[in-house]
Amino acid sequence: MKLNKQDILNALKTITVPGEGENMVDSGAVTNVVTFADEVIVDITIKNPALQAKKKTEVDILQTIHKEVYEKAKITVNVKVDAPAAATNEIKGKAIPGIQNIVAVASGKGGVGKSTVTANLAVTLSKMGFKVGVLDADIYGPSIPIMFDVANERPLSVTIDGKSKMKPVENYGIKILSIGFFTKPDQAVIWRGPMAAKALNQMIFDAAWGELDFLLLDLPPGTGDIHLSLMQAMPITGAVIVSTPQNVALADAKKGVAMFQQDTINVPVLGIIENMAYFTPAELPENKYYIFGKEGAKNLAEDLKVPFLGEIPIVQSIREAGDVGRPAALQDATPIEKAFENLTKEVVQEVVNRNEALPATEAIKITTMAGCSAVKK
Repeated sequence: MKLNKQDILNALKTITVPGEGENMVDSGAVTNVVTFADEVIVDITIKNPALQAKKKTEVDILQTIHKEVYEKAKITVNVKVDAPAAATNEIKGKAIPGIQNIVAVASGKGGVGKSTVTANLAVTLSKMGFKVGVLDADIYGPSIPIMFDVANERPLSVTIDGKSKMKPVENYGIKILSIGFFTKPDQAVIWRGPMAAKALNQMIFDAAWGELDFLLLDLPPGTGDIHLSLMQAMPITGAVIVSTPQNVALADAKKGVAMFQQDTINVPVLGIIENMAYFTPAELPENKYYIFGKEGAKNLAEDLKVPFLGEIPIVQSIREAGDVGRPAALQDATPIEKAFENLTKEVVQEVVNRNEALPATEAIKITTMAGCSAVKK
């Protein structure tokens, strides 16, 4: 008997590949059918890599052709598996309407000045013309409300598109939300991870942030549950790591970089900032005393092949400014203002560099246009 190719195809249309809904001909799984007298060769490609699926496909083809076309047909089935590459379990989040760039400010170790750097980055960005918000994600030790002199403020409720939203507290042109607004000054936040994550999600997605060029996240120290929750909740543009120069802090900063660079997280590290880099007494303005070590964070950045964003010296006025709720970068024509301006220029430039590989979206236009004067050397 001479087999007919169309008869074979009609028979194969009655069966499906395991795990795929459409019949194997219309789905394109059958790539070729060749007939020679009473012989037939069927080439088929399936996506299921399981041996059981491959065997069932072969048996179904044999049985169907024998039953529907010719019971004595000599059949060769070539099954090729074209399984899609295993998807990396990458942590991603959903975009927040109106927010162009989300920058996480992190540190492996507590006490290195991460919140101070966040506050001064925010006000410097605002002075450069950007629209800026700060989310204080340090659930267990929120300090941003004090640093912005809004510790006694409370977010108001506003209605947007029929939904009730939190209106961030504002000062110095910065929109701010913090768990500190919802607790008493002497009240300890004793929450397990899921409860803390829920509170953060509310401050992220139930807030009326409006249009922002930058949302800065003041993360808690370390590498833990809060960090993962935030990276699952939102698409973070990049992270900056704050460290002091001594080895103890650098060891933890290295872990912070490693966390963001994990395959399952894959958040670009924009660079490392060295805080408390040196001390210069007022009476000896030419002298620099490297109390915590010299250029430790700079050397770490070189070792890890990430940008070094700059250094901030130990200056009493930075601490005093934070304590009274007026970030030091607000002071005009001072060395501290200049130090934070240089640092912020580097951060903006790294965000621009990070976004250059993406399509020319509004986010990139805003970053490039508003930051063009800020990134000139």
